Amino acid sequence: MRDRDTIRQRTLEAAHLQAIENNPLSPEQVEMFAMFDREGWSAEKQRKHILERARVAGASQAAE
Repeated sequence: MRDRDTIRQRTLEAAHLQAIENNPLSPEQVEMFAMFDREGWSAEKQRKHILERARVAGASQAAE
């Protein structure tokens, strides 16, 4: 199995586990991970993107 296939399989498994824990991924999150796969983002670039999204989301919640 190619690295890309392995990553895709792990992403699907993680999404399934999130759903089992009653915390499913949103359609926006599913698309984000598909984009990572499609565009071949490095793990570091993915991490930075996710942390920035979390920072922005936290800031907008704090402002409410």
